[in-house]
Amino acid sequence: MSRQPDRRTFLKSAAAASAAFTILRPEIVFGTAANSSVGLGVIGCGNRGTNVGSGLVTNAGARVTALADLMRDKLADGQKNFNQANRGKGYAEISPKNLFSGSEAYLRLIECKDVDAVLVTTPAVFHPLHMEAAVEAGKHTYCEKPVGVDVKGVNRFLRAADRANGRCSLAVGFQIRHATPYVELRQKINEGLIGDIVSVQAYYFSGEPELDWRADRSWDENRLRCWFWFRDLSGDILVEQGIHVVDICNWILGQHPVAASGVGGRAGRDDKGDAWSHYQVNFEYPCGAHVNFHSTQLDPAYGDVAEKFFGTKGIAEAHYSGGVFIKGAQEWDSGASRGGATESAQDKAAGRFTSALEDADPNKQKAFIGSITSGKLINEGQAGADTAMSAILGRTAAYWGRRVTWDEVAASDDCFEPALDLRQFDK
Repeated sequence: MSRQPDRRTFLKSAAAASAAFTILRPEIVFGTAANSSVGLGVIGCGNRGTNVGSGLVTNAGARVTALADLMRDKLADGQKNFNQANRGKGYAEISPKNLFSGSEAYLRLIECKDVDAVLVTTPAVFHPLHMEAAVEAGKHTYCEKPVGVDVKGVNRFLRAADRANGRCSLAVGFQIRHATPYVELRQKINEGLIGDIVSVQAYYFSGEPELDWRADRSWDENRLRCWFWFRDLSGDILVEQGIHVVDICNWILGQHPVAASGVGGRAGRDDKGDAWSHYQVNFEYPCGAHVNFHSTQLDPAYGDVAEKFFGTKGIAEAHYSGGVFIKGAQEWDSGASRGGATESAQDKAAGRFTSALEDADPNKQKAFIGSITSGKLINEGQAGADTAMSAILGRTAAYWGRRVTWDEVAASDDCFEPALDLRQFDK
């Protein structure tokens, strides 16, 4: 990025916000007064931001007190959506003085004294910057995945996550770890129902996102509005989307991969960007298990997401929509429907799923707000960084066309530097 606020200005703003920061007592937060709930600031008012932010209100009792977005029209949409969510809980609407647009909007939001927690749902390349600013100001932070699109970004995020320890809660948007069927499956695997895991098949098949590219906009504006299409803004489809599957594999196996080899390409896509249409990656884990990962973002007519863990005593399967169960000597079924996917394209784009993931977002949201109100702070920074690095490892192996080790990628100077003039949005 170009022309970012200088470090002195940033630290001054962060220090001022930190001085006003307090952890609310549980009996205050969930009292009867509408203004006693956790005040939530949302940075990024797109589909996912609206979905998660509204859920933090509806499911967990937070109150949206401030909004920030680079684009004025997105901010206006956010104001409408979140005022509606607030009204549904009997809360006041967002004060007009707490609505911020432009290149420094995120800093102005973080300065607000009635913001206790921050939701970061901006284009992925900005996650380390925006999360770092929130943590420096002492704000509890929920950061969407990925925590970084390159090694430099992940390291920046991790340094900020270390500073959050004992000061504020830090959640990373891997909500599937909170889906009841997945939690139960992991427990059954840990109890030995499928024996030792030998091999894993994992995939994320989805259609290409339909985005609004317009000739009357600048190149920078189009890229930012259609950031999923661009590798330097999204991290490519493996890091931005397929990362959920990689995270489940890390979580179930209890470790991250040490090496990967892969292939992929852009065949079949004709949008304005450079993100690939498919990946096939083999991840090697310290336990000896191999994870064969396949990702596509191509055909709008078909979609499925699943992990299949092949063990010495059975097979465990987990599908977004299609059941979560174990087959083998000791069979088990979570009860999640095996009927197949029923979500619309809009639901999938916003991260809304039925069946096995039905309670994933609500449980995640309640856990985050609950950590604030109880004072039992959480820090998911390390797990978020490990999964981001795992996805970057697979992407790098496919880009380089050879087997690559974790240590090799971690020691690299992997860094995306999108040339963006954000000041044009201050007008």
